[in-house]
Amino acid sequence: MNYDIIKDMEKLQEFVEWLPDLMENEKYYLALFFRKKYFPIIRGDKCQLKRVTSTKELIISKIKQMECALGSYKMDDITLPNEGLALYITPNPRDLELATKRTLIEFVNLITKPYSNYNPQSKAMNEIQKACSRKIFIDFDFDGIDFFEKRDIINECLNEEAYEVVKTRGGFHLLVKTESIHPDYKKHFYPKLTKIEGCDVRGDGLLPVVGCRQGDFIPHFIKKIKN
Repeated sequence: MNYDIIKDMEKLQEFVEWLPDLMENEKYYLALFFRKKYFPIIRGDKCQLKRVTSTKELIISKIKQMECALGSYKMDDITLPNEGLALYITPNPRDLELATKRTLIEFVNLITKPYSNYNPQSKAMNEIQKACSRKIFIDFDFDGIDFFEKRDIINECLNEEAYEVVKTRGGFHLLVKTESIHPDYKKHFYPKLTKIEGCDVRGDGLLPVVGCRQGDFIPHFIKKIKN
């Protein structure tokens, strides 16, 4: 038996097709976590199990590679089950050129000092995660509330053509497409949205992958603009 991260292939394929096409210097960043709140057998809030970069065309293949033999993922001596897994992606592409420059600066600083048990690969991946190339989306993460209960308030802050919504296990992600924001809303949409009850994280964050496991839940679009 293997881990089953992909739960709905059709939804996943639709999601990958929806993602923006990449430029030559760009990749997507994916991270697989085990979350304590989904299956409370670890000490910390979360444990990062795997992270990769990918072209749009190889995302599904990369996810399948994470579906290794059940029991392969461990934390200390604890074997981690399917039920606590959650897969995330940066919907905004990462800039590999920028990440390379920042990594080199980091390495130059590190090699001037005694070795301090750092992992060069981890340092490079950290810089890739932080190196946003194009802010195509501003991601507003709402926890503990239902989108449809807040839809009228959201529509007072922003034109409907400018956002899409992914339903998640604990709430929803509101993905605002920056190029589609009507001029009437540009100056005030951000502070207004952040004041709505349940707005937890906003900006350039990680998004649960549609069609893949988020604990016992499958994230999916509940509002999507046709490309």
